[in-house]
Order: sequence, then C-alpha cells, then structure tokens
Amino acid sequence: GQPPYKDERRGINLGGSFNNHNVGKRGITLNLRTERGKELLTELVQVSDVVSENFSAGVMDRLGFGYDQLRAIKQDIVYVSNSGFGKAGPYGTYKTWGPIVQAVSGLTWTSKLRDLEPAGWGYSYMDHTGGYYMCIAILAALHHRNMTGEGQWVDMSCTDAGATLTGPAVLDYTANGRPTRRDGLPDSNHNRWPPMAPHAVYPAEGEDNWIAIACRDEQDWHALAAEVGEPWTGDPRFATLDGRIEHESSLDEALGAWTASRDRFATAERLRAAGVPASAVQRPGDRIDHDENTSAWGLWPTVRQTDMGDVRVDGVPAHLSETEWELTHGAPNLGEHNEEVYGELLGLDVGEIASLREEGVI
Repeated sequence: GQPPYKDERRGINLGGSFNNHNVGKRGITLNLRTERGKELLTELVQVSDVVSENFSAGVMDRLGFGYDQLRAIKQDIVYVSNSGFGKAGPYGTYKTWGPIVQAVSGLTWTSKLRDLEPAGWGYSYMDHTGGYYMCIAILAALHHRNMTGEGQWVDMSCTDAGATLTGPAVLDYTANGRPTRRDGLPDSNHNRWPPMAPHAVYPAEGEDNWIAIACRDEQDWHALAAEVGEPWTGDPRFATLDGRIEHESSLDEALGAWTASRDRFATAERLRAAGVPASAVQRPGDRIDHDENTSAWGLWPTVRQTDMGDVRVDGVPAHLSETEWELTHGAPNLGEHNEEVYGELLGLDVGEIASLREEGVI
C-alpha cells in the first residue's frame, strides 16, 4: 500500500491513498495470463455495462480484450480507455506520469513566476481531472446506449483533460497574443480582472497564519475601512478603485500590518458580518476537524476499512434532495469480494472458487 498511512502498520491493504480513492467499491483478483482467468473476465463482461482500463496503449489488445474483442463478447458494451495521452494521435504509444502530463498540457508553464523555473503543481491533478471527464463520458455513452442500443469506445487523454484547466492562459494567448507570464503582471494574489483592491492573502496572528480578503466594489471597501478604523483608510490614494490598484503595494502593507496582530478566524468572521468577503486560510486540520461547514456537508465522513479500521475519507460535495445515500465502507482489501462477485454474479460455488484460488487464477 502507498502512503499516507493511518498508523505505524504497513501492508498491501493499508495504503491511505488507495483507500481514499476507492471507497465503497468491490475488489476482486483475476490472473489474465491464465486461460481460466480470461474465461472469467469474458463472463464478467457479459453481465457488465462498462469496462474501463488505465493501461498503456496495446496492453488490453495483447491480453485479448481490446474494444473489438469486448464488443464481440457484448455488443452494447461501453469500453473506456483512460491513459496519459489516449490511444489516438502520435503520442498514443507513449508512457507517462503526472509531471509529464502536466508539462505537455501546459499547466506546468502556468506555475512559472518571472525569472524562475516552472514550479509544477506538486500533485497529479491530471489523474483527478481525467477521472472526472471519464465519468461524464461514461454517462454520455450510457445515455447513447439507452437511446440507440449502441455501445462505443471512449478514448480518454489525461493530457487533453488537463489542457482544459489552462483556459485563461490559452484565451489570453489566442485572443491577445500574450504569454502567461510577462512584465507588468501583478505579483501574489492581486486581481486585475475583474479589478479588485484590496485582493490578497494577509498575515495573521501566530506563526504562518493568514487571512484572505477581497473587496469587489466600493461598498466592500467602505465596510472594510469602517472595521479597520485606522487613519490610513482615509488616505486619498485609496479613495477610488483605480487609486487602490495603482497603490496596491502600499495598501497591502497597511492592511497586512492591521491583520498581523489579529486572529485569522475571529477577524474573518468579523469582516464577513460587516459584508466583506473574507476567510481564514485553513490548514487541512482546520478544514477537516474544525470547520462547521465540513460537518454540515459531510465532506470527510468516517468509513470502516477491513484492515485499517475507521478512517476519514473524501466525501462528495453534492447533496441530492430525493436520493438517500452515504459512504460507509472503505476500499476493498485485495480480493476481498472474490466470493461475492464470482459467487453471486457468475454463480460459482464455494468449491470452484477455492480451486481457482489454489490454481492462481484469482
């Protein structure tokens, strides 16, 4: 299992990352290098709506389960290939990992500050973005099947899914011919469009504590000035939005000096009560354990994983008014549901399943 881990234990079923991303699923083992394993997969395909895979190009074909073979097994199957570059196009045979996908997509470049090398994103957002697009594509393919009776092959490229996150940079280049980073751009979190000032993250009381404040119009600014109550808020340079933007560095310095001696949570609550958009910059522990909104939305529910025990996992940030559901079970152990799947779905008895295990098929 891959980190992070819940405690000092290590093992194939104890990886926090796998558990977090596979909550509520059933898990089986199946050796596709055996003839009996291929027969079992064929039977599983016959009772399935969707087959998805994340292999490099050609792997499923070499195993005998490419789209043409699966369509011969079940004519209306929806077959999904989700890989770094997809199967089509000149990059279809390339192998890749997160940093490569981000670089090709253009995201790495958008992380670059002037006179510094591209920083990258520190995490493979493409895996998640590709998964979201895959889900939408599957729903579209199933809708098409339900309307026409036709299955289809969905070819997914995580690189191209990642390119959709570069929209502002692409638009600025195609419409204006301007690069993402250029002279004259603001530093930090300053906002040029729509124009706002103050609009940044400011220091708060304590070590490495911060508060975000964004004034979208004159009403917000006057409300903030009233709460601050210091002479500098009446500085003629800050009387208009244009003036605040022109002297944004001085404005930020003054506002930062005011926030630096104040608690981030109490100050954010005070400003929000006055109508000023503000929030404490939260650490993961703040967000998960202390934010009342987290509890209201059930964003980090506790589930039971067979080996790990009770663990917190990502929830779903959506509430359905007519559908009752909840996350209760963690990710499956390796082969945890062999008896359930092969028994209930394929009708194998206990003896047959035991033999498959002894023979290394499952």
